[in-house]
Amino acid sequence: MAASHPRSAVTGRADARPVTGDRATRRAAEGTEAEGLPHGPRRARRAREVSGGGGGQVFWTTRRRDNLVGYLLVAPQLLGSLLFVLLPLGLVLWYSLHEWNVLAGTFEFVGGENYDRLLADANLREVLAGTALFSAGLVVLNLGLALLLAILLNQRLRGTTFFRTLFFSPVVVSLVAWTIVWQFLLQDDGGLNGLLAVAGADGPNWLRGEGTAMLSVIVVQVLKNVGLNMVLFLAALQGVPAQLYEAAELDGAGAWTRFLRITVPLISPTILLTSIITVVGSLQVFAQIAVLTQGGPGMSTTVLVYYLYQQAFQFHHFGYGATLSVLLFVIVALLTVVQWRMRRRWVFNET
Repeated sequence: MAASHPRSAVTGRADARPVTGDRATRRAAEGTEAEGLPHGPRRARRAREVSGGGGGQVFWTTRRRDNLVGYLLVAPQLLGSLLFVLLPLGLVLWYSLHEWNVLAGTFEFVGGENYDRLLADANLREVLAGTALFSAGLVVLNLGLALLLAILLNQRLRGTTFFRTLFFSPVVVSLVAWTIVWQFLLQDDGGLNGLLAVAGADGPNWLRGEGTAMLSVIVVQVLKNVGLNMVLFLAALQGVPAQLYEAAELDGAGAWTRFLRITVPLISPTILLTSIITVVGSLQVFAQIAVLTQGGPGMSTTVLVYYLYQQAFQFHHFGYGATLSVLLFVIVALLTVVQWRMRRRWVFNET
C-alpha cells in the first residue's frame, strides 16, 4: 500500500515533497518566467543562494558584504595605528642599534653599544629618581584633589555649575600658554611672591630652589589637568544609586564608612581608568619642564623625557636618545600592565 502524502487544508490535494537544491532554483526561475516577471534570473539567483544548491555559489553573499563593510570602517584606525604607532616603534628600535650623527652625516650600526651606555650612564639614576618623584606626586595630588572636588560638586547646591566650569577650563587651555603664565607667577619677583609680600611674607625663588622647583612643576601640572579627572569622577559618582546611601544611613553607617564601603568600590573602575591615564601622562611630561626649569636647578627636575630630548636634540646623540625612548616605552608598558593585572584585587565586579 503506497504511503499517502499530507493533504493541503486549502486545496484538499496531496502536497508534494519539499523541494530543495537545483529543483528549488529551477522552479523559482520557471515560476517567474511563467508569471511574466522581468527579474526571473535575479530571483532564481536569490533562490539559489537561499537553497544552497549545487547550481553555483554566489560570491557576494550577505555575510561577506557585511564583513567588507566592517573592514572598511576599521581600516582608517588600523592604518593610523600602523603608520603612527607600530612603524615609529619599529624605527625607534632600529635607531637604537645605530649611532646617527646628523651634523657629520653618519649612520653607523653599533649593535648593543647604546644599551651598554644606558647601563653605565651615571646620570640615569638621578633622572629616574626625579621621574619617579614627579609621577608619584602628580598621581597622588591629581587623583586626590579631583576626587575631593567631584564629591563637593556632586552636592545639590547653588553655584556648582559655575565651579565645575571653573575647574575644568584649564584643561582646554593651551599647555604652553598655561605654563608661560605660571612661569611669570612663580618668578622671584612674580605675582605669587607679590601676594606673599602683601601678607608680610618673603617667598622663595620657586623655580630656582632645589626644594621648591619640583614641587612647583607638580602643582602647575596638577592644576592644569585636575579638571579632567574631576569630570570623570563626577560622572561615576552620579551613577551610584542613592538607595544604597539611604540604606546604609538607616543602618547607622557614618559618612566615612559610606564613602569607603559604597562610594569607593562603585567608582573603582573610574579610579583605575584615571590612574592609568595620569601615570602614563606623568611619564610623558616635557613642555612644563622645558618652559619652567629646563631641568634645573642642576638635574633636580630633569625627567626621563626631557633627558631624552637633551641627548637627542641638544647633544645630537640620536642613537642614545632612541635607546632612552625604548626604556621609556618599557616603563610605561610595565606600569600599565601591572595596574591592569592588579585590578582584580580592588576593582569592583572584576573577576
